[in-house]
Amino acid sequence: MSSNKVIHAIYNDDDILMDAVKQTRKAHHHIEEIFTPFPVHGLDKAMGLEPTRLAICSFIYGCIGLAVATTMMNYIMIQDWPQDVGGKPSFSYIQNMPAFVPVMFEMTVFFAAHLMVITFYMRSRLWPFKQAENPDVRTTDDHFLMEVSVNNNENDLVSFFMSTGAVEVKVIDKH
Repeated sequence: MSSNKVIHAIYNDDDILMDAVKQTRKAHHHIEEIFTPFPVHGLDKAMGLEPTRLAICSFIYGCIGLAVATTMMNYIMIQDWPQDVGGKPSFSYIQNMPAFVPVMFEMTVFFAAHLMVITFYMRSRLWPFKQAENPDVRTTDDHFLMEVSVNNNENDLVSFFMSTGAVEVKVIDKH
């Protein structure tokens, strides 16, 4: 039978939190989530999280931006309305490409940046008007919270987390 209870272990120092995460993983307890007021270097590795694949998405989005820029400039400047600007030949995209490099670069960056923001929000499930999921407001100021699932070992977990340096340990019933 699965319990809906979780332990909220609250720490007031990021180094103590890192040690507690390592001890928790060593003791084979499942860490649901960690809430911190600022990014803690190395926390993702200590938690055993897999590396992110967002860089692959960024590369793909940049390639899409480059393709859109190339197609757009070829259509606008070569096929639709060719113009003789500064003596450049207007009948060939390849011959005009040095003049198009800044636009290609900017569109690559534009697509990568904007689509990455959208991907980040979708991946993080951050929608407009979404209610905050922060379980304790102190984690936005100066405290760190580790949320660990309880499996009929509530008392053992409370004493375990107090021994890891937690300043406060609470058992919460998740709905």
